[in-house]
Amino acid sequence: MLTASDPLPHRPRRVVVAGVSGSGKTTLAARISAVTGGPHTEIDALFHGAGWVPRPEFLDDVHAMIATESWTTEWQYNTARPLLADSADLMVWVDPPFWRVTLPRVIRRTLRRRMLRQRLWNGNIEPALHTIFTDPEHIVRWSFTTRHKYTERIPALDAANGRLVIVQLRSQGEIERWLAGPLAAACR
Repeated sequence: MLTASDPLPHRPRRVVVAGVSGSGKTTLAARISAVTGGPHTEIDALFHGAGWVPRPEFLDDVHAMIATESWTTEWQYNTARPLLADSADLMVWVDPPFWRVTLPRVIRRTLRRRMLRQRLWNGNIEPALHTIFTDPEHIVRWSFTTRHKYTERIPALDAANGRLVIVQLRSQGEIERWLAGPLAAACR
């Protein structure tokens, strides 16, 4: 596994960004896409249909995306993770401190989206705030309950998939150094 200062062995064309909800995956994926020149597809937009119902076309859309030459997306959804990992040539693991960075970020984002009634994918809006306490899959609770899964999944993936380059970034400073350094250098 590489760090923020390690050079990349090749120019990345197919990038997945991993991390717990609220870690900054989608923001970083968009920034990576701007550097690599490949499109960013927000995987939540492929997955969620109206009323938060999973879209039946989700896996077909994932297959269509990974069949293209270049892309960046988030490493989410159990049915899509193996497809994405098998097709990617770079995984970026966004792994900031949970209590100090990720949890406050996901709470602020959820509150902002709910208070502004911001339209998300396919017309969805964040559910009422009281559902934090009643819905075990509420995004804030989901972030909390899944916060350790990546520390299990990614090392296992690294051991099983010898060709996938994995970079772990633990802070905003590391993200900035990596974008301006190793990623920029590999994409020149």
